[in-house]
Parts: sequence; structure tokens; C-alpha cells
Amino acid sequence: METGQVLSPEQVSSHEHVLPIQLISWSSKNANYLHKKVHLGMRISSFDNMEIKEHLLSAASYYTKAKYLLVERKGNIDVIVHKNSNAADVLKSFIHALVLAKNVHKSKSLHSEGQKWVDNQYEVFIQKLKSLGWKTERLLSPIIWRAYWIYEPLEEKID
Repeated sequence: METGQVLSPEQVSSHEHVLPIQLISWSSKNANYLHKKVHLGMRISSFDNMEIKEHLLSAASYYTKAKYLLVERKGNIDVIVHKNSNAADVLKSFIHALVLAKNVHKSKSLHSEGQKWVDNQYEVFIQKLKSLGWKTERLLSPIIWRAYWIYEPLEEKID
């Protein structure tokens, strides 16, 4: 993602992982792959009360219009997917989580920096994928756990 290079499916087929090449360190056989730090489809019940207060509620303010929540716990990024999310939302949540995982120990404003990347680079990245033949509108594995919350701020005051 740093160089803006996107490989076609044919170029990637010889590699085991199909993640953006800049998010994977190929320099070591014992590399700590970023995708292992992303837990997609986490259950809210996996958080204890203190974690809900500490992590989940503070992260929720960054994702008021998104159909996913990203929560950093112990260097990992947990992805909570909304019940009404589609394949594009799940893909976006995963890529967004990879960006956070890459910067988890580098940035104090992790969510702000991640959102900045998504705002500036995500659509460009997706268009590059599509132009090279990637099918981004479908997923190979379904997300089992989904949660429900109101993801758009209310415009009107409720009495």
C-alpha cells in the first residue's frame, strides 16, 4: 500500500497469501504476518465488562457511520461486523484492520491514522484491484458472528 502497486490475480497466484504486498513482510521465514493479528467477526460477548468500557466504547466513536468496529486489544485488531454489512463492508473492515495492525505500535492516534488512510487510499486501492481483474464484491468465507448497533448518528433529538 505504501508504493501503490497492486498485483493481478495471476501474479499473486504463485504466492500463498493474497493480501496487499506492502502489508506482508517477505524478508523472513518467521515473519509475523499482519493477517494473524486481525480477528474478523469477533463476538461482543468475547469482551469482558472492563474491555467494553475501555476499548469498545472508545473505539465506537471513530466508526459512527461504518458497518464495523475495530478494537485494538494486546496488539491485535478485533473486527466486529454489523448485522447489515455486505461483502464490500467486510472487505473494507479487514483492509482497515490490516492498516491498524501495521501501525499498532507506531502511532498513538491509531484510529485517526487508520481512518485517514481509508479516506485517502482505500477507494484507489479497490479500483486498482478491480482494474487488474480482482472480484471485490464477493467473499470466499462467510462471517459467522455479526452484531447490531445504530451506526448512523441520530439527527433529531428523541424525547
